[in-house]
Amino acid sequence: MLVDLTKDNWSTTVQSDGIVLVDFWAPWCGPCRLFGPIFEAAAGRHPDIVFGKVNTEEQPQLAAAYGISAIPTLMAIRDGIVVFAQAGALPEAALEQLIAQVRALDMDEVRRRMAAQPAQG
Repeated sequence: MLVDLTKDNWSTTVQSDGIVLVDFWAPWCGPCRLFGPIFEAAAGRHPDIVFGKVNTEEQPQLAAAYGISAIPTLMAIRDGIVVFAQAGALPEAALEQLIAQVRALDMDEVRRRMAAQPAQG
């Protein structure tokens, strides 16, 4: 499912269970225009994943809230937890590999590690 994300639908979309992939992009960005069709094609192959696009020109507050300083930036969120964020356009094979890795995550282990981080200092 492909969704345009805004400040109005961000929380309800990314805080739900399941996987959300977010493409932070802008219309003037050449690499963003190259990555867009790859991202959209993956959305067609993975109907159980939400593929969200954030136009950083129209949603600067979302980009700022997540420290987006370069575009495109791809973010993977699973069960409301950001599990991946990286600037740069990915080739199709790398995007598919990322999707497989996010699907394979043991989210109980991810939550345990997150809970242990403050104790480690």
